[in-house]
Amino acid sequence: MKKLPEAEQELMMIIWDAKDPITRSEIEEKMCSGKSVMPSTVLTLLSRLEERGFVVKEKRGKINYYTAAAEKEPYLQETGKKVLKNLFGNSLSVFAAALYSGERLNDVEIDKLQNFLDEQRGTSHLEKTKDGQMS
Repeated sequence: MKKLPEAEQELMMIIWDAKDPITRSEIEEKMCSGKSVMPSTVLTLLSRLEERGFVVKEKRGKINYYTAAAEKEPYLQETGKKVLKNLFGNSLSVFAAALYSGERLNDVEIDKLQNFLDEQRGTSHLEKTKDGQMS
């Protein structure tokens, strides 16, 4: 699956997050770029996404509804892996350090990250004692 240009990716995130098929005007309302976007621009982006197999268009009366044809998680995984490989030499620790350099993670994010790391190691955060050793 090929990485999408930023504008198309923004549209796909909106479509993926929509629970039901979504119209062009609903997509325009949800766009977070902070600037107004011409309907023709959105239609062009939707046409490109349809050509690439990312969305399916369904005409109901005079209105087109768009639904994701590609799944979100595989796209995010593949795109994330490419970024990690190309920009950070496949090093998750270098990526995390660059991402949060100078910023402090909150406790919830630290716990989520620790749980992920424990899963990768095959241990549980709950199996550890207070000093970090396995019980």
